[in-house]
Amino acid sequence: MSSLNLDDFSDLIERPDGGVRRDAEARRERQIVPPGALGRLDDLGEWLAAAQSAVPVRPIDRPRVVLFAGDHGIAELGVSGRAAGSASELVREVLEGGRPVSVLARRLGVPVRIVDMALDCDPAELPQDVVRHRVRRGSGRIDVEDALTPEEAEAAFRAGIALADEEADSGTDLVVLGDVSVGGTTAAGVLVAALCGTDASVVTGRGGTGIDDLAWMRKCAAIRDALRRARPVLGDQLQLLATVGGADLAAITGFLLQSAVRKLPVVLDGVVVAACALVGQRIAFRAPDWWVAGQNSGEPGQAKALDRMALEPLLDHGVTVGEGAGGLLALPLVQAAAALAAELPERADAAEEPKAAPEPEPEKASDEE
Repeated sequence: MSSLNLDDFSDLIERPDGGVRRDAEARRERQIVPPGALGRLDDLGEWLAAAQSAVPVRPIDRPRVVLFAGDHGIAELGVSGRAAGSASELVREVLEGGRPVSVLARRLGVPVRIVDMALDCDPAELPQDVVRHRVRRGSGRIDVEDALTPEEAEAAFRAGIALADEEADSGTDLVVLGDVSVGGTTAAGVLVAALCGTDASVVTGRGGTGIDDLAWMRKCAAIRDALRRARPVLGDQLQLLATVGGADLAAITGFLLQSAVRKLPVVLDGVVVAACALVGQRIAFRAPDWWVAGQNSGEPGQAKALDRMALEPLLDHGVTVGEGAGGLLALPLVQAAAALAAELPERADAAEEPKAAPEPEPEKASDEE
């Protein structure tokens, strides 16, 4: 029997410090630029202050990109523009510097960490830099079989927890979270449709490879068939991840929840991470307070998930490439918000503003009454 109790996350996860946020808002009102003039940057700075329990907010100096990698058996149905079982090629390209996230990370000076959860290749073929947490070689074809056994799902979930602890313990102050997968957006679509109670066509997008109409129809049918298998297990989130998720998605969900426990802010990238965040919200309703949506990829499943969690993307550039690239684009915005909140000077007259007069104390009753 599993010793993992998902209900513990509801008890362990607190909201970002509301008192600190009010202090950050008060500081913002005293600064030389009028409140509201910086738009969402004001809100971002105050969110960071609350997450850090610090006023003024500390700069984001040690961010990291964390990418969970895996192949999905559903890709055998031709639902992706890439060949089934080819996610390891993407992993190598990222680490060799040839993918969009590689270019952005190099330019921004942000380290990238890739975790093998279910790549369909010989582990010896992978670069040494890949973190090894593989629970199986490729996740199952979710339209006809479970993605994982219950034991594999728990192992993947626990791997995500352990990696979040590693990041928090190493001093990482913000994570840009993404995936490197083939077939992952199909599994994500199933999770979003199941948790939002909607049809397959509402959540089916064209993924990062821009599939054609025939592939889109195959993907829609695959999500529809997997959705029938997902609905009976909606009450058990770990079983849901085992049935129609995958090892990378289970690990991402564990990572998101433990990051919230450790008070480590996370920038969400695309539809795969958004779907996992939606599962995380079902487990612990306060967890989304620790996450910010980096970008709107244009994927309908992502939009549905973010709307359900009341998370508004910072950017809207339609970056569907995945691999954390869209989320990483939002990082300079988050860093700018922290810098502005901390470094803008206060108005010269702010210290002279009169404080509210204290309320008079109630009169004491006389001894003769």
